[in-house]
Amino acid sequence: MMTRQAGQTAGPHGGSATALPQPPPRTAPPGPRRAQVLTTKVGLQMPAKMAYDEWERAGRQLADVLDSSSWWLGDWMVYGKDHYTDRYQRGIRAAGLSYQTLRNYAWVSRRFDLTRRRSALSFQHHAELASMPLEEQDVWLERAEQRQWTTKQLRGAIRAARQGEQQPAAIAEPSRRLDVPGSRFQWWHRAAQQLGVDFEQWVMATLDSAAANALEDLTRADLPKAQEQERADGAGLQPLATPAAGTGAEHARGAGLAERIHPVAISA
Repeated sequence: MMTRQAGQTAGPHGGSATALPQPPPRTAPPGPRRAQVLTTKVGLQMPAKMAYDEWERAGRQLADVLDSSSWWLGDWMVYGKDHYTDRYQRGIRAAGLSYQTLRNYAWVSRRFDLTRRRSALSFQHHAELASMPLEEQDVWLERAEQRQWTTKQLRGAIRAARQGEQQPAAIAEPSRRLDVPGSRFQWWHRAAQQLGVDFEQWVMATLDSAAANALEDLTRADLPKAQEQERADGAGLQPLATPAAGTGAEHARGAGLAERIHPVAISA
């Protein structure tokens, strides 16, 4: 059972408020007690007057909780799929969680067991490397940790390395194209913009995640070898919120058969 290490007090509307974890006390002259930031189900209770360093510290603590929760939910999902194959989706619905997001979290969690996860790096750092072979993952994790790269810097370094490895023939190879109805193109583009990621990277990451889940019974944690060989430069998986199945199709039908088609280039 998960244990809470933070104290609880009465929150607004009859709920409970949980204090953010505080750093261990240091030996210092007695002084006024530091006001606490309290978390509730619907928001934060902030003290009326708060020093900047305390506000900044609270932000770091909240970011740590957010990042850790991705691992927690991923591991929770993996356990449910492994132990309750016929009932785990019912548990997801009961918890009110997004199945698509949990699938992405679980895929990353399977790719990195607890002993290989770097606490100095975020869940997103690991997600960028999830589709790589294990040996490459460890190399890039080590580089990112030593050089203190952000997720964006890690992605750029991977892209630069891939471009340097390409042969001229591979560069000259034409991209394969897929004709997509304009409504779906716009819908997908909006999702990528909402997440703040490159559109082509979003498309590749979403397709990688869908393929990995479709083939999970055969491959368990590993992507097919052919997919690893043809993986797009620098493509990394990010937790994505994709539209519900059928939404794009329904929108396309409403637009009529004369709807404009937008070709989307997807590098092979």
